[in-house]
Amino acid sequence: MGCFECCIKCLGGIPYASLIATILLYAGVALFCGCGHEALSGTVNILQTYFEMARAAGDVIDVFTMIDIFKYVIYGIAAAFFVYGILLMVEGFFTTGAIKDLYGDFKITTCGRCVSAWFIMLTYIFMLAWLGVTAFTSLPVFMYFNLWTICQNTTLVEGANLCLDLRQFGIVSIGEEKKICTMSENFLRMCESTELNMTFHLFIVALAGAGAAVIAMVHYLMVLSANWAYVKDACRMQKYEDIKSKEEQELHDIHSTRSKERLNAYT
Repeated sequence: MGCFECCIKCLGGIPYASLIATILLYAGVALFCGCGHEALSGTVNILQTYFEMARAAGDVIDVFTMIDIFKYVIYGIAAAFFVYGILLMVEGFFTTGAIKDLYGDFKITTCGRCVSAWFIMLTYIFMLAWLGVTAFTSLPVFMYFNLWTICQNTTLVEGANLCLDLRQFGIVSIGEEKKICTMSENFLRMCESTELNMTFHLFIVALAGAGAAVIAMVHYLMVLSANWAYVKDACRMQKYEDIKSKEEQELHDIHSTRSKERLNAYT
């Protein structure tokens, strides 16, 4: 029974809410970073193969340079939120332990309350950032949806001459015409290839991953806010118990002193 009770106690100290939020965060970040990186690589291949675009010479910032920057940003997001998920899990473990073992090894301190408040503020900022990432990720999904729709309409309507100009989306400058029409060979090859369909669905999965990260941030906010409330109440209870213990000790000292005085007077 001793081992069983120890296992139950260990399982009771696990912050399950923080654990669920961490799993959701890691899943969302993994989907966003992995699928987003591959979708960007597929976009480069599509632009170079079917739109016949080439990298600009020198230090000119073109669409390929921006894609490379986005890839480095993805690397940073993956590393940063891997560490942040671990920090939130550690904070959840310590907060749960401090609440459950109020009079044991864990003690609620002012520093601990400040750390919880700091995590709430930081998580709120990250939630807003992920909302922006989700909105930004919807842009390539919209672009690829238009391209995919043109491919579908071409097969349904015979003789339709539809064109897609990259200048509509700001991918190239106004003076540079990069247009592909349904009557061209490159367009037919692109629609028949699996690369377009794969890249489109990878961006959709990346968008879903960003949405999952937003949900994880909201979940973390609820968990951190609840832990903050629990810690605040537990801190008040701890102060009350300390004052009560101090008063009881003073009453005991007064009673002992009077007993000694009576004994000395009797003798």
